[in-house]
Amino acid sequence: MEKKNHTATEFILLGFTTNPVTQQVLFVVFLVMYALTLVGNCTLIILICNDSRLHTPMYFFIGNLSFLDLWLSSVYTPKILMTCISEDKSISLAGCVAQFFFSAGLDYSECYLLAAMAYDRYVAIAKPLFYSQAMPLKLCVFFVAASYLGGFINSSIITKKTFTFDFCNDNVIDDFFCDLIPLVKLACGGKEGYQALMYFLLTSNVITPIMFILASYLFIITTILRMCSTQGRLKAFSTCSSHLISVTLYYGSILYIYLRPQSSYSLDTDKIISTFYTVVFPMLNPMIYSLRNKDVKEALNKFFK
Repeated sequence: MEKKNHTATEFILLGFTTNPVTQQVLFVVFLVMYALTLVGNCTLIILICNDSRLHTPMYFFIGNLSFLDLWLSSVYTPKILMTCISEDKSISLAGCVAQFFFSAGLDYSECYLLAAMAYDRYVAIAKPLFYSQAMPLKLCVFFVAASYLGGFINSSIITKKTFTFDFCNDNVIDDFFCDLIPLVKLACGGKEGYQALMYFLLTSNVITPIMFILASYLFIITTILRMCSTQGRLKAFSTCSSHLISVTLYYGSILYIYLRPQSSYSLDTDKIISTFYTVVFPMLNPMIYSLRNKDVKEALNKFFK
């Protein structure tokens, strides 16, 4: 396409495919996943709020994780559904900025929250008799507030830097949402120092929480190995299993996209992986934290009775 000399005022989201039949199938698939995400996370939040047995630090964090997943899924999925059934694939510059800001802020916040949950699991296993005293409500609220604050401060920085570019080469985003890598590819200048900023934000929002989680689980494993009872070890591992699954799925998809060599970048592959942590992961989280959880099952039975 011929290069333009003005900054784009809107973008075109190509989405996943231009085939009408495939688009209709994807619309149904994403609609079902979004409905499951809303029902699953809302149900979990309601159970945690209503059942006194779930008024513990662990479920306080799980409830906030569900709230984040609700919000995160709602940033992406409605626009995906619109692009699947509408011929108009455009998104305004303001809409793109808002989607980028909230998606980055919520993703970063979730990274911090998962790290706080790892510390909570360490305290629960290492100091079970003093769990309530070591994790008071004020400390839990502080962790959650710090997660949101840190996430959205970093999101403000990266959003401001990204949208000071002139998007004058093209306005077609080969993706289903306004993501970092496709937007940077559209910029026609002023990229000096951007990669250093991106690596700094990646380190502070992804690598640092991962190191904190790994350190927490190193202490957890050390504590478990010191236990004399086999049953106690199995129970301790079971307590951490849901969080471990959640961390592995979430961080694995993010690290795959942003830390692999540039020579191996594939937009089609990135779309699939991005779909996982933006749409699929918020749907799976309620199942991960409830299907194997006896307290949640009992609270659900009580709620329906």
